[in-house]
Amino acid sequence: MLSVQQAAQYNTDGFIVVPGLLSKEETDVLAEVSRLDAKLAGLMNVRLDATGAKTTLALDNDLGDDMLSAIVRSKRIIESVSQILSDEPYHYHHKVSAKQPFEGGAWEWHQDYGYWYNNGCLFPNMVSCYIAIDPATKENGCLQVLKGSHLIGRVDHGKSGGQTGADMERVNAALQQLELVYAELAPGDAVYFHCNTLHRSDQNRSPNPRWGLICCYNARHNSPYKDGPHPRYTPLEELPDEKIIDIGRRQLAALTGKAVDSVAAV
Repeated sequence: MLSVQQAAQYNTDGFIVVPGLLSKEETDVLAEVSRLDAKLAGLMNVRLDATGAKTTLALDNDLGDDMLSAIVRSKRIIESVSQILSDEPYHYHHKVSAKQPFEGGAWEWHQDYGYWYNNGCLFPNMVSCYIAIDPATKENGCLQVLKGSHLIGRVDHGKSGGQTGADMERVNAALQQLELVYAELAPGDAVYFHCNTLHRSDQNRSPNPRWGLICCYNARHNSPYKDGPHPRYTPLEELPDEKIIDIGRRQLAALTGKAVDSVAAV
């Protein structure tokens, strides 16, 4: 759960960085599982940024008996999301952003609500939690956020390459007044951010990958009024925090064919 100070900072800035949301072992197992999981690889889709560089994203509306789903359901995240939304959260979707060395494309300036609005969600009572699987640095294209931009409200969005991007006239005006923050993260660190917070990331020009898990939540009372690409409200089963590593080890053992007591055993 967020502290009183963290919750206040989230409301003021539109985001909050939480160091060490996942333990080192949890993050190490997550990194192994993410790169070995054939199902996740099959969900990877390529979208082009404004320059034609490739961005790769795997999106899943469904939860299963796997480590990514266990993280989405974990008590430590659900309690904080409930606090942020002041409502019961449900799983809107989760995704893995995979920026490969030297070729991972940029994500253009956007708000998540810039397109979730069109999915039938009436209110911007939605939040995402980005968890770093690899170190996220300026060199490999870490998340950038515009502090306080959630207070602007929803900005018009249109096509930018193969992505949906915010109206750059308004973004450029906001850049003149608001602080640009590079969210450089160690593996296991996280950023919770409001669905109206303007954010982007640069291309990966480094020899290091930059993978991250993004857990997206909607408030129960903001369930879409029409069918869309993501689900309406369904109750979210909360899991004890220790289930993350239990399920992760089991999944890693199934993927490698080896018993796993810790990731170092693989």
